[in-house]
Amino acid sequence: MPIRHIHIPLLAVFLLFLWSLPGAAQSPSLAEPMKTAVFPSLESAIRIKGPLEFCGEYVPIHLPEVRERLEKELLLMLWDRAQVILWLKRTGRYFPHIEVVLKGANMPDDLKYVAVIESALKPHAGSNKGARGIWQFIPSTARNYDLVVDYSMDERRNFFLSTKAAVRYLGELHDMFGSWTLGCAGYNMGEQGLKKQIEKQEVKDYYRLHLPNETERYIPRAIAAKLILSDPARYGFDLRPGDYYTPTSFDRIKLKAKYPTPIALVAKAAKTYYKNIRDLNPQILTDVIPKGDHVLYLPEGAAEEFAKQYHPLIAKYRKTLKPVTYVVKRGDSLTGIARRHDMSLWQLCKLNKLSTKSTIRPGQKLHVGE
Repeated sequence: MPIRHIHIPLLAVFLLFLWSLPGAAQSPSLAEPMKTAVFPSLESAIRIKGPLEFCGEYVPIHLPEVRERLEKELLLMLWDRAQVILWLKRTGRYFPHIEVVLKGANMPDDLKYVAVIESALKPHAGSNKGARGIWQFIPSTARNYDLVVDYSMDERRNFFLSTKAAVRYLGELHDMFGSWTLGCAGYNMGEQGLKKQIEKQEVKDYYRLHLPNETERYIPRAIAAKLILSDPARYGFDLRPGDYYTPTSFDRIKLKAKYPTPIALVAKAAKTYYKNIRDLNPQILTDVIPKGDHVLYLPEGAAEEFAKQYHPLIAKYRKTLKPVTYVVKRGDSLTGIARRHDMSLWQLCKLNKLSTKSTIRPGQKLHVGE
């Protein structure tokens, strides 16, 4: 077979030479040498010595079944080290606020680990049961604690609003059951279900109750998260202060929206981007802020000039709006139409120059907004 000659340009040869020099292959961003991972074996990591407490309550790890459950949760968490690293990094963003709210309510600091096992500290987390947010509220419980959940707003996704609601709920559960472990169990499975199990089994000790598997794992998971996140170095996690995510800085304003207001308009008034407003206000589910009174979060420093920018922009926007009409259908009533369009009966009647006793007929057009 004839020998084939490959011609390499002189420049390419020179570049290959430079690449072969020691350290030449490192990019500037990776100039710091990487370390070899060193962390304890899984076997040694689960050799737990007591005493252990959760929310100031004794954890009976002398009971073989309790120790086994705790060891299982520790093993599962430590096996997924990448997930734990993300947990650790997110604590820098979310734990400071949770700790302040818990302290203000005179509640145990350990309750912050409930948020970790519920959502991995992800505001957009969701479950197949319809739970949402860092504290994983289902819609009915969220509404019981004054969180708005509808087609346009879901305040479960707002970290600050949902944390306030979760702390209030956990406090009530503690008062109901007389212990933090049972209170957390009630948070997971629902207070009514837990009450029935306590009455049926005649036991008021979380560790001695037969409960659904998820609830039996719940407290051991929270304790395992506490063990790792409160002493990461012991388990071989070497994070530096700069590795942790920092709390988001923002301004908070009250916005009275007489009409549905585009988020793009709010962003323009705040001199920022649409994405920033959506990221700071994950409770808003659409491109439009519904009419009504709202607390909005803006980039830090934007509140000072916001009103000055907002009022002329919203006035100009309103001029572009055309009256919104609704065609009356058989069976409709003024009250039903007002409720459907999120307005009071008085507003609907005033807009259409009607009285609350006026008769409407199918095919009639009514103004229901602007």
